[in-house]
Parts: sequence; structure tokens; C-alpha cells
Amino acid sequence: MMRGYIRKRITTGILTILFSFCLTFFLIRYAPGNPIKVLAGTENPNPELIEHLTAKYGLDKSVPIQFANYMKNILNGDFGYSYMSNEPVSKLIGEKLFATILLTLTASVLSVVAGTLLGVYAARKAGSIFDRLMCSACYLFDAIPGFWLGLILILIFASKFKILPTSGMYDLRADYQGFARVLDIVKHMILPVATLFIIQTPMYFRISRSSVLQTMSEDFILTLRAAGMKENKIFNKYVLRNAIIPTITKFSLSLAFMISGVALIEIVFAWPGMGRLIMDAIMKRDYPLLTGVYLMISISICIVMIITDIIYALIDPRIRFE
Repeated sequence: MMRGYIRKRITTGILTILFSFCLTFFLIRYAPGNPIKVLAGTENPNPELIEHLTAKYGLDKSVPIQFANYMKNILNGDFGYSYMSNEPVSKLIGEKLFATILLTLTASVLSVVAGTLLGVYAARKAGSIFDRLMCSACYLFDAIPGFWLGLILILIFASKFKILPTSGMYDLRADYQGFARVLDIVKHMILPVATLFIIQTPMYFRISRSSVLQTMSEDFILTLRAAGMKENKIFNKYVLRNAIIPTITKFSLSLAFMISGVALIEIVFAWPGMGRLIMDAIMKRDYPLLTGVYLMISISICIVMIITDIIYALIDPRIRFE
């Protein structure tokens, strides 16, 4: 039963990737804007240069023919070359992907752990001073834009107190090696990770708190209490297991969109990740780079969703039977 459930999810994921890839490929090329005009220059463009570049990059052919050629290249492991830098798309994405994953994964894990623990504790102490203070703080932090919070942290900790770097992933002027380089990267991560942590933690707090409260009010929990089962056993074995599923859902979604979801934060802190790469590709209509990035996002989303569905099935067997 479990194997059939996994095969079904994998098949659905592959079909989703194919559909998403086809949709984004055509939407990008039919969207307003011409990358060749950007390359040739907006002031007094040379018609001969435009014609040459159009033929060079295969844009003189119809979009369906471009799609067929691109699919043929992908099957051979060729994602094309960026119009702007003339570098392989796979190389450009590979150089930026690690930085984004390092930043967002660190912040997401810290947020889900802290938010869930605080939410569960607040739910068990519902109505207490701690619960009311945490709920008020969450509403406050939810109202703060992430980019604005990042700028405020830079002003305080980098500009005023000068204890943390303002931007970048490491110090370009220092040639750190080994453990010293790791410490330098960690130092540069503190402010962007803190920004993401502050704006993400309230979300996990609210989800876990409401889920625990809802589960604790279910009829089967009241029945277990009436049967004399200890409160700690009820909570650990039944309440927490059922209440954790919405948190897993939100955490998986944040991981799935982590390649493109922190663009503004990366730009504020000049973090060399996928955010700036995506923004530059959009502004310059870099078709191969945009297509490669969107394909990577589709694949990451489907992989995370498949893993999440499997975790669901392990936590609650009713899901795979249904």
C-alpha cells in the first residue's frame, strides 16, 4: 500500500514539473519585452546587430520550434547560455544556489523549531500572561515588512554599533581559509538570518498554537481524559502527533519556495544568492536563465511536496489508505 502511494505521488510530481515547465516557457516568451533590444542597447540600436543576435540565439524561429529545440538540449544536459553573461545557465544557478539554500534553510529550521515550541507551550498555557504576550508580539512582528526590518537591523548593528557586517556573504578584502572562513560566513549570516527568523517565527507560532488548541478540544481527547489517561500521555501521543501536520505543511511550502522566496532580503543584504539572479534575469529578459531558474523551482517544489506527503503518510496512516 505504501509503495503504491509513493509511486502515485512521484508520477503526479513528474507530470506537475512537465506542465509547469511548458507553461512558464511559453509565458516567458510571449510576455512583453525583447532581450535582443536590451543586448543591442536602447539608444540608436543597430538593426544589423539585432538581426544577427536574433538569429544567433534562435529567436527568429517560432516559439514551438524554440520549445522543441530547448527540450532536445535539456535531454542532453544542456540548459543553454545566458544572453547577458554568455555563461552556462547551469553554472550561474550552481554558483548562487548554495548561498540561498544556506541562508533560507538555516532561518527556516530555526523559525520552525522556535515557533513550534513557543506555540505548543502557549497552547498548554492558554489564557496566561505568556500566551497573551506572545500573541501580541506575533501580531506586531507580522506587521513589519521584511526588507524594512533588515534595513533597521543594518542601521543598528552594522552602522551604529559596528559589530556585524552590513552586506555580502564573506569579507572580500580578507583571504580567510578553513575554519576562519566558516566563522566569517556565519558572521555575515547573522543579520539576514535574524531578519528571516523574526518574520517567519510568528507564522509557525500561530499555526502550532491553533492546531494544538483545536486538537485538544476534539471529542476523542475528551474521551481519553474521561477514561483516566494521564494528561502528558494524551498530549505526547495523540495531541502533538495530530497537531504537528499543519506545521509540517507550512514548513515544507517554505522550503519548496526557498529558491525564490527571499529575493528582497538577499537584495537588502547584498547576499549572493538566487534572489538577485532572478531579479536581474527578469529585468533583462534573459530567457534561458529564467527558464532554467523556473525549472529548478518546479523541481524543488515537487521534490519537497513528495517528501512531505510521505511524512504525512507515516504520521497518519489514514492519509495513504484514503
